[in-house]
Amino acid sequence: MKRVVLISGHHLRSPRRAGFHWLAEAYVRLGWEVLFVTASISRLSRLRRDRRLVCLSPGEVGRLRVERPGLWSFVWYTAWHPANLRLGLLNRLTAGLFSRYGELPLGEAEPWVRQADLVIFESTPGMMLLPRVRRLNPRARCVYRVSDDMRVLRNHPAVLDAEERLAGAFDLISVPSRALLERFGRLPNAALHHHGIAREVFDRPHEDPYGPGPRPRCLFVGNAMFDRDFLDRASTRMPDWAFHIIGPITGLPRRGNVVVHGEIPFAETVPFLLHADIGLHTLAYSPGAECFTDSLKVLQYTWCRLPIVAPEFLCCGREHMFYYRPGDSGGIVAALRSAAAFDRTRIDRRGIRSWEELAATLAGEGGCG
Repeated sequence: MKRVVLISGHHLRSPRRAGFHWLAEAYVRLGWEVLFVTASISRLSRLRRDRRLVCLSPGEVGRLRVERPGLWSFVWYTAWHPANLRLGLLNRLTAGLFSRYGELPLGEAEPWVRQADLVIFESTPGMMLLPRVRRLNPRARCVYRVSDDMRVLRNHPAVLDAEERLAGAFDLISVPSRALLERFGRLPNAALHHHGIAREVFDRPHEDPYGPGPRPRCLFVGNAMFDRDFLDRASTRMPDWAFHIIGPITGLPRRGNVVVHGEIPFAETVPFLLHADIGLHTLAYSPGAECFTDSLKVLQYTWCRLPIVAPEFLCCGREHMFYYRPGDSGGIVAALRSAAAFDRTRIDRRGIRSWEELAATLAGEGGCG
């Protein structure tokens, strides 16, 4: 049986489902043995009130934990990790220490690394483990899955330096968007692999969760970068439309046509996606936001055949996406009306992979990459 180690910034039992959670599940279904490693967590995390800490069970830190047959977890909790200290002087003073993060002891995870056939590193400080993994297991296939641009996430400069230095040493750099591919495109080991989706979950019958109420139903799903100004303008000028927000988004306008659902489990989110009329990819701009053109949210909206409204800086040429200029009320209304009028049967879902297909590709078994 093949073994894969996933080195992520997430905790396996986090209520928020990220790409590495889906990859772990996919490899289990494909018959692999999976170790999910949570990296970039340390005593510094307590000072920063890291929300991952609430996921930890007593005695879990530094111990292999059997989650179920075929799936293990390991929290690589260290004395420190290369966290951005927010002050240039402090970052410079800690650069030498933080650059050695990949040399900290791996404890009970080390035998697993020695026996792995595949190691997939997420774009977190955990990718600094690559030289160590190469020494422990020269035969393993090592993949860098760039879930996010670490410059946008403001990682410590030592981490960004390590990424620049190590990128060419991976067997594969897998990126989910064209914007990120442009960043690594100079390297022959870089390839574009969009996120997968849980097609089997979306394709089950789901009852309409909305109940009676106004249409169209415009739905935003996410946890960051939401364009609150868009919602304020749209909900004011289109009072007969419904705007539903799923995620831990605060500071939203209080209007009868704005429905805030908060953060809910993925399984409960799917019916909202399937029974919506328009998908909102309405992000506020920050440097590097262009890399979200092909986000998991966009693929899920597309699979559900939702026309998508997005700011013009996320323009990517999809026929079913309609763009507005941030702050332009007229453009916002026009984009929403165009989306509502679009023939949803024209939305092309071909090319959207399952997570199993992506997992096979990352393993070098999927016909590309």
